[in-house]
Amino acid sequence: MTTITAPSIPELQLKEIRLSSRLVVGTGKYPDYETMQKALDESGCSAVTVAVRRERLVDEQGRSILEFIDTDKYTILPNTAGCFSAEDAVRVARLGRDILEQLGNDGSSWVKLEVLGDKTTLLPDPVGTLEACKELVADGFSVMCYSSDDPIMATRIRDAGATCVMPAGSPIGTGRGIANPCAIKLCIDLLKLPEHGGDPEYPVIVDAGVGTPSDVTIAMELGADGVLLNTGIAHAKNPVQMARAMKLACDAGYYGYRSGRIPRKLHATASSPWDGTIAGE
Repeated sequence: MTTITAPSIPELQLKEIRLSSRLVVGTGKYPDYETMQKALDESGCSAVTVAVRRERLVDEQGRSILEFIDTDKYTILPNTAGCFSAEDAVRVARLGRDILEQLGNDGSSWVKLEVLGDKTTLLPDPVGTLEACKELVADGFSVMCYSSDDPIMATRIRDAGATCVMPAGSPIGTGRGIANPCAIKLCIDLLKLPEHGGDPEYPVIVDAGVGTPSDVTIAMELGADGVLLNTGIAHAKNPVQMARAMKLACDAGYYGYRSGRIPRKLHATASSPWDGTIAGE
């Protein structure tokens, strides 16, 4: 009996950081640190985000969140979540770098940049995002930049020096999945296809709004290099089990995109010949 196995998914290269998993998981909103720790393990992720400004680094029992994140196993990406100006985001990014430098973490020069426009939509402020991105790049940061699904804005962020553009599937925490797949696809095409001025090696990671494993698969089937999520796992009824499901969905989408799907057709096509010919004759 012949066993057919799929090739292993290659690591995702982000400048000097190499991620063994294409799923990046947040560390906020879990019921407790123990659940977070188990969910991270089940997700198979190798990088996690920590919201430096908004996340409590110490719980009511006096325990630090960093005690539950194995820095030998995970690259910690400081997140400027909760910042509403370029100035605030730059300050928080530098604070996160200082904290991680003390830990000796590989991601000390990395930041997941968010500059939000308002508290209702939590959509990015394009002007503030671009301003903060330029300043952080000049300061030596490798910037993973949260963006809207506007393809023109995505290219401007790339041109500002961002290591990775992260277009939103839908607003943060909504669980609406990929609300506008055509816009995400346009972002990916402009950033990655040479005929549109892109670079096939430039990483694009879909961020925000993921609610189900199928959302992750859709993002990967559009050609994304990875997916970042938090709420979809942390607020699930069973976060640990959902984390495992998200991992499998990411792998499925990766393989599916590269397998070459059949074309969509208006009319049906029989799966076996009408004339009774046996396959191979």
